[in-house]
Amino acid sequence: MSNHTPMMQQYLAIKAEHPEHLLFYRMGDFYELFYEDAQEASKLLDITLTARGKSAGAPIPMAGIPHHSAEGYLAKLVKLGKSVAICEQVGDPNNSKGPVERKVVRIITPGTLVEDALLEEKSENLLCALCESGKHLGLSYLDVASGRFETTQIENEEQLFAELERLKPAEIILPQGTDFAQSMQDKLPANSPLQFYPAWHFDEQSGRQNLCRHFGTQDLVAFGCERAPASIAASSAILHYAQAMLQNDISHIHSLQTYQISDSLVLDAISRRNLEIDTNLNGGHANTLASLLDNTVTAMGSRLLKRWLNQPLSDHKVLIARQDAIEELVNLAQIDTFQQELKQIGDLERILGRIALGSARPRDLLQLGRSVNALPALQDYLAQYRAKRLQQLAEKIQTFPEIADRLDRAIIDNPPVLIRDGGVIADGFDDELDELRNLKENAGQYLLQLEEREKERTGISTLKVGYNRVHGYYIEVSKLQSEQVPPEYVRRQTLKAQERYITPELKTFEDKILSANEKALAREKWLYQQLIDGLNEDLHPLQHCAQGLAELDLLINLAHQAVHLGLSRPHLSTKPGIEIEQGRHLTVEALCSDPFIANDCTFNGKRRLQIITGPNMGGKSTFMRQTALIVLMAYIGSFVPARSATIGPVDRIFTRIGASDDLTSGRSTFMVEMTETANILHHASENSLILMDEVGRGTSTFDGLALAWAIAEQMAKQIKGMCLFATHYFELTALANEYGNTVNIHLDAIEHQDKIVFLHQVQEGPASQSYGLQVAALAGVPNDVIQRAKEHLHDLENQSVANSVHKTAADDKIQQFDMFSSMPDPKCEAMEKFDQELQQLELDNMTPREALDYLYQLKTQLKGL
Repeated sequence: MSNHTPMMQQYLAIKAEHPEHLLFYRMGDFYELFYEDAQEASKLLDITLTARGKSAGAPIPMAGIPHHSAEGYLAKLVKLGKSVAICEQVGDPNNSKGPVERKVVRIITPGTLVEDALLEEKSENLLCALCESGKHLGLSYLDVASGRFETTQIENEEQLFAELERLKPAEIILPQGTDFAQSMQDKLPANSPLQFYPAWHFDEQSGRQNLCRHFGTQDLVAFGCERAPASIAASSAILHYAQAMLQNDISHIHSLQTYQISDSLVLDAISRRNLEIDTNLNGGHANTLASLLDNTVTAMGSRLLKRWLNQPLSDHKVLIARQDAIEELVNLAQIDTFQQELKQIGDLERILGRIALGSARPRDLLQLGRSVNALPALQDYLAQYRAKRLQQLAEKIQTFPEIADRLDRAIIDNPPVLIRDGGVIADGFDDELDELRNLKENAGQYLLQLEEREKERTGISTLKVGYNRVHGYYIEVSKLQSEQVPPEYVRRQTLKAQERYITPELKTFEDKILSANEKALAREKWLYQQLIDGLNEDLHPLQHCAQGLAELDLLINLAHQAVHLGLSRPHLSTKPGIEIEQGRHLTVEALCSDPFIANDCTFNGKRRLQIITGPNMGGKSTFMRQTALIVLMAYIGSFVPARSATIGPVDRIFTRIGASDDLTSGRSTFMVEMTETANILHHASENSLILMDEVGRGTSTFDGLALAWAIAEQMAKQIKGMCLFATHYFELTALANEYGNTVNIHLDAIEHQDKIVFLHQVQEGPASQSYGLQVAALAGVPNDVIQRAKEHLHDLENQSVANSVHKTAADDKIQQFDMFSSMPDPKCEAMEKFDQELQQLELDNMTPREALDYLYQLKTQLKGL
């Protein structure tokens, strides 16, 4: 270390404390990176890799970025899953004998973002902690930007992975060096954003004390986790981690909510992906249910919509209260007026988070002021409504007249981005600041007067008074007239054709003005901090109000979509079953140029298992998915795309639709399919909605048919859930004759001149054919291939008929010989041998041809006898 320069010694000491983070080391107007950090950052950010002299005899790799444009680079690093330690100058350069004192003031990780430029406006950014305590698994998650903090205790890994799929955390912290952490690392996808944190932070006893100290309580009873050790351990660890990364007070996290998995309608990870709730199968957000339903006007409302869709509730009281609110909003027809008022509301959840963390910018305060100014009008509109939930929101959405007045007076209409630039506080807000500013504003007039006086006094007509940042104020005279300057003029700068001077009077003025500027900026920063401190006093009621505004925006949005998308209010029943009349698939309907064909779907005691047959592209998958999405929408309290719908109790939605290889785990398509099927068979109940599409198609015909048959039988006999079972195994339609709760339905098509027209209409009974060749033709398979396939199909059909005839004849003859063999004749050794051969014969494993050949052999043997 002694071989390094003092500055590099300082850098290396700080880097040693943060080996896992890229270190942004502040030097003047740049953040510099050195050694391995510089090499990595140059590749990731596409910035130039240079060298800064030598240290310890070797060149020092270096890369840097301007500090004023750091957010763009940070956003790119965060998207790549990197974390960055921000090291700033905290010492006074004037009082430093060696390098200016520096320290890390913030560690930016993917799960602890609060900066507006680094966050996606309409998506949550969650930090998650996982741990194990006895037989329980603890999961806690925190939205650092808004302060929302929730936890649950989970019984098994299947539930844990389903929750992680729901939450999609930006960062997951695990107890370092534990078997549990290793197990999670092995089982979670390779690209999971894992961070290992010292295991002692997950200790339940110290964690309980930590949480009580943070919330200022004696116990955790009020938060519902007093007897949930795994939740306590995970919650304490996540709180400690957030504070360590932010290097700041986190008082905006003022509550912890404990929830149970059973509180909501459960969807496993596979079902969420298959239903494309907020993420499509390609990983994007287009053409998802969330994107179609989202006409919210605030970012808070948009994020809440995704939360509701991903965590549908099972509490009918809450859902009916939401329905009542939506219905009244539709009936009073003030939706557009409400939305116009809500457009003035900013992203208060995140603005208040930044205020609490001391990182709020002037434009945050401007937006907060505009938002609180809009609240009285919203309350006036809400006063007209009688729906219980709207009345509760009216109480939640308070007004803050003092804050509105203070911010209106304090912040100018178009403030600069940063307070350090000055010019944020409005004139008239503070007398001392106004006085300091007046000195600067009056300086121009003083300098003009000084210039005229000096011209008259010296007789130099070209004399000018000017200013630049490097040399300050000066009097400029041409070199030809420089001999005429008075003796009190002191040369300050020599140019090619001019000389610049300073006088005692001008120097006194300069000191006064520069002092006024510094004092004005210092005063402005102080006033700004006073505003922040004052807002922190009202932080919790403001956060409460923000939550109410988000829900109001969402309910108004759902009312708007009920009108514009033709949705109806579903009836939530306690009686088992589902009755959907003229249901539609919203996203498919939005993408179709032709009118969407609506269909009914009924589940009752006589219709639990529905075998769906019909051609590919006939609409089986759309029909199945739309049923699940209608149920899902009903369980968030929304109106649904159907003429009418009665939805009984539903505990889970399962889907087994499509499959692909899981190459990283070494699992084939069929293995993935069977794993998903096994999950359904183990966890489905009578109240589960189950979608199963083409089960068994990934293996041989007989294996696949046998599996599909057995699985469908299990649905009908044991599970008795509400199951839509789409298949091309026509043999399964026979199950409707065996089980009273099983029916056949199909989506039909008609053929015209070798072309197929899909009707997309669900009808009773099995399909008549599959139209495979016609679908292949629609897909663009060459015509000569289609014609050759028709020839093969014709041959196979004829062969099937012939084999059927031969098999029947062979079975008859074998039965005759079998009867003959039962005739006793102990004296005939040949007959005993013949009888033994017949007993060993495995008829079920013989092809018709083999059976026929064996009959000829028997005939020959009999002739010999």
